[in-house]
Amino acid sequence: MDRSRLPQLAIFATVAASGGFRGAAKELGIAPSAVSHAISSLEQSLGVRLLARTTRSVAVTEEGALLLKRLRPALGEIDLALDAVKEANNRVAGNLRLSVPPFAAHWLLGPRLAAFSEAYPGVTLELRVEEPFNDIVATGVDAGMRLGESLEPDMIAVRMSDAISASIVATPAYFENHAVPRHPRDLLDHLCIRRRFSSGRVYRWEFEKDGEEIVLDVNGPLILGDDRLVVEAVLGGAGVAFLLQHMAPEAIAQGRLRRVLEDWCAPFPGVYLYYPSRRQMRPALRAFIDFFKFTI
Repeated sequence: MDRSRLPQLAIFATVAASGGFRGAAKELGIAPSAVSHAISSLEQSLGVRLLARTTRSVAVTEEGALLLKRLRPALGEIDLALDAVKEANNRVAGNLRLSVPPFAAHWLLGPRLAAFSEAYPGVTLELRVEEPFNDIVATGVDAGMRLGESLEPDMIAVRMSDAISASIVATPAYFENHAVPRHPRDLLDHLCIRRRFSSGRVYRWEFEKDGEEIVLDVNGPLILGDDRLVVEAVLGGAGVAFLLQHMAPEAIAQGRLRRVLEDWCAPFPGVYLYYPSRRQMRPALRAFIDFFKFTI
């Protein structure tokens, strides 16, 4: 292996992740011309085109994607090695990268991030807020957080929250003009605020009672791509929303939102942090788990 190519490979991975030369240059702290030169030199040495360039965009070619598939885990291991040096003598320090879904980032972690940074000033915590269940090894992150029902069996999982209940809610004013639903299928006659995930899938509302499971494709005038927008819309009286319990507890407690169909809202498994079993527990990750994990 020509180890002199390592800087160029790292620059290539950064360009692919940032979507362009300027973004990569900004992240790496070098000139865009240096990024361009490194990519051109790497392509020339390999004899293949890694990036397709236009005046407006940069896209990874098929050959580039093949290289990235192997390159990202390797660069991730190099980062781990460097962080391990920083964490010599078990000093809690270094970079910690997590893949976290939006609801966990905003409602579970967000309120305590400042306290974590104050407790562990040597740790640089990067939260990648993303909905898809990504391969954390391939994408170069240390751990991920997801609902327990979504975990892969080959991962070590640590419980980070209690079980999470859903709430079907609308404003009291809405229910003054619309019949209160007594059964989940009554929601088909309501204005429901739907949620589209980044994958393109619109969430189908799930219910369970006494062993009976119902999944509904509800209808309504709004399809939103962000949980906070859903909360704002339902508080504004736009219709009925399906919320996880962390999303608007104060509004429910204060009576600004009214819950219905509570007996049909079975709890979801709690949020879990997961990481590959083949990796040793790093001090920074252990500190994060101890700080945020659920305790009975």
